[in-house]
Amino acid sequence: MLGETNGAFTGLILSGGGARAAYQVGVLSVLAELLPAGASNPFPVICGTSAGAINALALATNAQDFGEGVERLQQVWSAFSCDQVYRSDWLGVTAQAWRWTRANLLGVPSSQPTAMLDNAPLRNLLQRTLHFGRIDEALQAGLLQAVSVSAFGYQSAESVSFYQGRDRIQPWTRHRRLGVQTRLGLEHLMASSAIPLVFPPVQLNREWFGDGAVRQQAPISPALHLGANRVLVIGVSDNLANQPAGGRRGPRLRAALPPTLAQIGGHLLSSTFVDNLEADIELLERMNTLAGYLPVGSRMNGKGPRQVEVEVISPSEPLDIIAARHRKLLPRSLRAFLRGSGATRASGGSVVSYLLFEADYTRELIALGRRDALAKRDQLQRFLNLPPIHG
Repeated sequence: MLGETNGAFTGLILSGGGARAAYQVGVLSVLAELLPAGASNPFPVICGTSAGAINALALATNAQDFGEGVERLQQVWSAFSCDQVYRSDWLGVTAQAWRWTRANLLGVPSSQPTAMLDNAPLRNLLQRTLHFGRIDEALQAGLLQAVSVSAFGYQSAESVSFYQGRDRIQPWTRHRRLGVQTRLGLEHLMASSAIPLVFPPVQLNREWFGDGAVRQQAPISPALHLGANRVLVIGVSDNLANQPAGGRRGPRLRAALPPTLAQIGGHLLSSTFVDNLEADIELLERMNTLAGYLPVGSRMNGKGPRQVEVEVISPSEPLDIIAARHRKLLPRSLRAFLRGSGATRASGGSVVSYLLFEADYTRELIALGRRDALAKRDQLQRFLNLPPIHG
């Protein structure tokens, strides 16, 4: 199996972030080029959250030919429009806004969950393009060890990793997070990608679930539970790539205006999608350092923390600034709906960066992902145990 070295499995972690997940496709396209033509999936363990879960299962359903799977992803993301993800027509936006107002502001009881946007088009798109039965085929053929999708339970307040494995894998329970073995399908993806308040939650069994990035305290943990001890993380935040040198603060703006609702919302979304991954990577690096001080015998016997090789690729440019340049591509109905919040101004780029499923924006993110991956080509070749490419 590609990605397996002396019984050790390589894991791929695709974080969440709405339209920002287009960046991951650019990185994946470079990985596909580094592999031999027609090579199968090089990641025995694949874990995804939110929009990253959609990319993860797209790879899992095309595990027999990694390059072909990435090409299909690139075709979809390069031609995206908002109306493929949520209803952006005037009737759809106003009807959804009225349902949301009736239920949440006027207190009219509703048997169905409400949200700002109707993501029924995304459900239709995933139903047409993903063949979930191929996951089991890939598992039985040895092309995958396990794949997982994370979602957040609104009743239990727990982060749940739904996973499908080649063999029986022991479920896990930790503080406010657990793993549940199941057969993955459309509802798991819809739940994992249901951005809070923006898209409606999804009922799985007896509980309602939303975006998996919510309260996901340890985004890397599912891959480790599923057998990986070396992981490639593709993030969607420039914070991972651009840490202030020496802990220095960035420049402070003078006479700053009061924050708009969109700015506040953007920070809340970033705290949901980004901060936990950054903290988990930092914690893992500390655990690796601690494990390095243990005697070799203890490490070989599996006592104490184990070292986990981590490679991280994340945007070298701020995605909210890129989104701000393309903000006028938002459908007119949505711009009208969000104008009062400040999302249509340049300062609202953070919120827009999650909702702007438009080709000009996603293509720019794909191109950025390619540039960042090519800048780390040597590290990626070593990580995947590939021979260097000359010339």
